[in-house]
Amino acid sequence: MTTPRDLLIVTLDVAPIRPLERGDLSLALAGAELIDLLGTDALTIEDERIVPGLCPPTGDRLLDEAAASLVRQPPHEPVGEWLWRRGRGLSSAYLDALEEAGQITRRRHGWLPLRAGQAVPVDSPARRHATDRWASDEPVLATLAAAIGIREEPAEDAAGAAGDATVTVLAAVNDAVMELEAERQRRAIEEAAYDNIWRGE
Repeated sequence: MTTPRDLLIVTLDVAPIRPLERGDLSLALAGAELIDLLGTDALTIEDERIVPGLCPPTGDRLLDEAAASLVRQPPHEPVGEWLWRRGRGLSSAYLDALEEAGQITRRRHGWLPLRAGQAVPVDSPARRHATDRWASDEPVLATLAAAIGIREEPAEDAAGAAGDATVTVLAAVNDAVMELEAERQRRAIEEAAYDNIWRGE
């Protein structure tokens, strides 16, 4: 199992403290990929830029795709830019991968048999691994979950135990999620103003 898969299973298992946005989840999954790739020496972070290293196969298709997508020519890509590029539609890709692997199922409605239902993790070693990691308050998983509203913020020094490069990625995920939320609010205000014009208010 990988951190992105653990994070996705947790989001399906745990009630969020605020509504979970798919775009936020995709950004967090991209960050989780970077953190796992840091652990395989596939990259390093220098001045908040991603410097690719060796890319040994990880055994996970999506993680291998992430490694292959790294910009290899200098100037290397900033972490924040990579999150936006890699994160596009990533939550759907991970949902599909978990479903193909039989790790989630779809809860269907009896009166809508042809409509895909809510994704639910099945009882499996993958789910137990994610649950154990969640229950232990593992810093990386806890911080990613806090960024997207699955839990309260962990202790300030929690992520620091993971290393400077990991902290850089976690901070970039948090910044990207906040930027996306600011954009949603801006659009909501613009749409409300537009509606008011048409109503003559």
